[in-house]
Amino acid sequence: MADTQHTPGRLQARLIAGLWRALADWRPASLWRLARMTGPLVQLGSRRERRVTRINLAQAYPDCPEGERRRLARRSLVHSSATMLELGLAWMGEPDRVEASILEVHGRELLDEARAEGRGVIVLAPHFGNWEVLNFWLSGHFPFTAMYEPPKLAPLDPIIRGGRERRGAELVPTNPRGVAALLKALKRGETVGILPDQTPSWGSGVFAPFFGRQAYTATLLPKLVARTEARVVTGVARRVRGRGFALHFLAADERVYSSDETTSAAGVNACVEAAIALDPVQYQWEYKRYRKTPEQLEGRADWKRFRVYK
Repeated sequence: MADTQHTPGRLQARLIAGLWRALADWRPASLWRLARMTGPLVQLGSRRERRVTRINLAQAYPDCPEGERRRLARRSLVHSSATMLELGLAWMGEPDRVEASILEVHGRELLDEARAEGRGVIVLAPHFGNWEVLNFWLSGHFPFTAMYEPPKLAPLDPIIRGGRERRGAELVPTNPRGVAALLKALKRGETVGILPDQTPSWGSGVFAPFFGRQAYTATLLPKLVARTEARVVTGVARRVRGRGFALHFLAADERVYSSDETTSAAGVNACVEAAIALDPVQYQWEYKRYRKTPEQLEGRADWKRFRVYK
């Protein structure tokens, strides 16, 4: 009975892994053309993603005409499709080919200067462009540690883990043991990666503005900075006209260094906004960033009335 129950998950994982392997040797330009061809079809079957993307864009750009926001939503979902198609390249493609797909690197001096001073570097890597390509580059050029949570489809775990670790990255769990590993890496003057735009569990964050609306934001960063004096940098891998990627490393908003968690969280969200400004359509807007509300935390009886995603 157990095997029967798990067969659909194994089959789905096998199909996804097979797609990644089949596309691993494709050039970025070919993958981008495929995303543009299949993106509209994917969107037809992705009602939830379409709806959440439009809601988030309306929040972020309220003065933008609705027609323009819908165009942005369509383009954003094509980029999300491209990210999924590019995972085979990032995780399974020949390393030299993946490296060659990185056409430009901007702001590397921010990483080198911190390391020259003996300081660790915390890279805030929002869901923009292809963050797996960013992980590939970072782990190939610096001692690199990042938190990792196994996927819901367990059979994909060895593929994803192997892809992220193949250049030497150390993956640590999303628990106190993982936080301890990040601290040790930073004290050694190494580089660590943090996803700054995921909603943490209750008790692990504070509310801070993100595009003018309060978003529950993780407070891990100020804890790491306070104990290590690490430099904070925002990093993204931006698609360049479908030909490859440009890496951008941006100096963090100074508020991230504050010992006050709310102030630091506001700085983190400002960093994400600055990265999005590079090309808003490359951000993964389909994530429910405003899922938690201050009214919910306060225990108000009518908190559901304040939900963004009805």
